[in-house]
Amino acid sequence: GTGDLARAMAKRAGRHGSVVLADINDQMLRVGRDRCIDAGELNGLSWCQCDAETLPFPDASFDRVTIGFGLRNVTEKENALREMYRILKPQGRALVLEFSKPLSAPLEQLYDLYSFNVLPTLGQWVANDKDSYQYLAESIRKHPDQDTLKQMMEHAGFSKTLVQNLTGGIVAIHSG
Repeated sequence: GTGDLARAMAKRAGRHGSVVLADINDQMLRVGRDRCIDAGELNGLSWCQCDAETLPFPDASFDRVTIGFGLRNVTEKENALREMYRILKPQGRALVLEFSKPLSAPLEQLYDLYSFNVLPTLGQWVANDKDSYQYLAESIRKHPDQDTLKQMMEHAGFSKTLVQNLTGGIVAIHSG
């Protein structure tokens, strides 16, 4: 992705840790690399263009694996979750930060109104790109809800799975 989470993780990993910023899209990786360079935060960071469904890393090679607002764009989410599990060390932890399903019906209605009407209109007005913002709303709607994603993680092998809802469930952190 764009490196925001990776930069924060590299700071936390410190001088002796390392963080791999990965994305299937070369342009996203370039944005991420450029942001790291601009911020002067290159220590412990490396980049890898790869597909989340077939990660090019050895088994049990990472302490943590994260994906932020990207799992909904993966075609076969189950494959990506299995790959995340495969590359984790035995006591490793995966974190999935993603848009999710609002917890209350009124919030869900308001969020849908915003997502399908306001957001694409703003996208057209600000970026002259209504279609990308329409896709964003549709991809969020199609993404598994909290319970379904938790079950998918467990099916991929994860244990001790937890869901932390943020902003009324609009965003959730899944861990396992």
